[in-house]
Amino acid sequence: MRVRTKANWGWAACLLLLGTAAAQPATASEDGNGAYATGRYRNLFAEDGHSKNEIKAKIDAAYQQLFHGDPQTQAIAFDAGRNANGPLMYVTDWANHDVRTEGMSYGMMIAVELGKKAEFDAIWNWAMTYMYISDPEAPSYQFFAWSCKTDGTHNSEGAAPDGESYFAMALLFAGNRWPGGTGIYGYHAEAEKLLTVMVHRSVITAPGKNGPHSAGPMMHPAPPMILFVPEVMPEPFTDPSYHLPAFYELWARWGPEEDRAFWAHAAETSREFFVKATNPVTGLAPSYANFDGTPHTNRFPQSGEFGYDAWRTASDWSVDWSWWQKAPAERQLSDRIQKFFESQGIDKYGPVYTLDGKDQGTTPGLTHEDHPAGLAGTNAVAGLASTDRKRARKFTEALWNAPIPSGQNRYYDGMLYLMSLMHLGGEFRIWAPQ
Repeated sequence: MRVRTKANWGWAACLLLLGTAAAQPATASEDGNGAYATGRYRNLFAEDGHSKNEIKAKIDAAYQQLFHGDPQTQAIAFDAGRNANGPLMYVTDWANHDVRTEGMSYGMMIAVELGKKAEFDAIWNWAMTYMYISDPEAPSYQFFAWSCKTDGTHNSEGAAPDGESYFAMALLFAGNRWPGGTGIYGYHAEAEKLLTVMVHRSVITAPGKNGPHSAGPMMHPAPPMILFVPEVMPEPFTDPSYHLPAFYELWARWGPEEDRAFWAHAAETSREFFVKATNPVTGLAPSYANFDGTPHTNRFPQSGEFGYDAWRTASDWSVDWSWWQKAPAERQLSDRIQKFFESQGIDKYGPVYTLDGKDQGTTPGLTHEDHPAGLAGTNAVAGLASTDRKRARKFTEALWNAPIPSGQNRYYDGMLYLMSLMHLGGEFRIWAPQ
């Protein structure tokens, strides 16, 4: 028997905490001093002496190789025919032979930022055709299956909120950049539906292999934080790299009106959380964390370490500073993490560390990259917020000199590498309503 219960647990309490602000959208006085208010985006490559043409060529080459390069050694994006809604394309994790909402949503964000509408629509069409869960009795109803085979068969019926977050933001940017679409290409309507269920989705329970399986919304109501997964569990927790206050600020202005105060509160909560979750010396964040910022170590043996998910956290807070400049503590966090990785060797550091800085690259039973381009990228993005310009330049140039990822690990490294190039080249921008 399938059971559905309401997911408004704690939601009323959250609104009470927000008080009268719940009815008020963000105002001009709350716009901060970053790129949202000024319209100016730093270009760290240009600041270091690279020409506009060189920067464009660098970004274009990475996009061309990852989206349209050799299918066996370079590309992560693949055409997949067409259906009634038009062409289909998927982005694959080459090493694991699957399609993930993480990569699909990153692919859409890259496409909308670079003006690649055909690729954007084809990726979104594949996601809606194969990943979207339309069964109203399924626990992940209205979300997306986080992992599929390249033929669209689901590897998992669960959802991963980092994918939904990037889907929603990419769709809003697309609606602003390319208005007037219909059906699944009515980008704003699709984004608003997704943002609504991320906050308000009812808890749905259905039988599972190991007993009843229940899932609810992707946002914890109080404190307002993104969950690691929407599955109902005794001790829910979060993933620091999922926290995207730069996006939440935009949802507080452009998202469903009834939730705008919630997203504004979530942005402030995430900024405070970054400080709590990162080591006060190294600036390293854990892969998973409890709501108070302490490492969550119950899920996986290495979940309290700075691992692959955690690479993205510095980029998250640094882009937030670049766009909004509301939390000066983010500058200290960038200084700490760049100082730490400088001490490890600017072109030598590995991918996994304990939070206090012990290199875990030789962990028994695990195969690590020697010096991953994805982490080189996110560490360079930290330069958008850091105060030590001389040190930041070392990371900028390390990314500039890094080759475009290819081979087995080109998916995750490639996605982060390309988006980092765009951030540092001033080409990852807020696309506002026309």
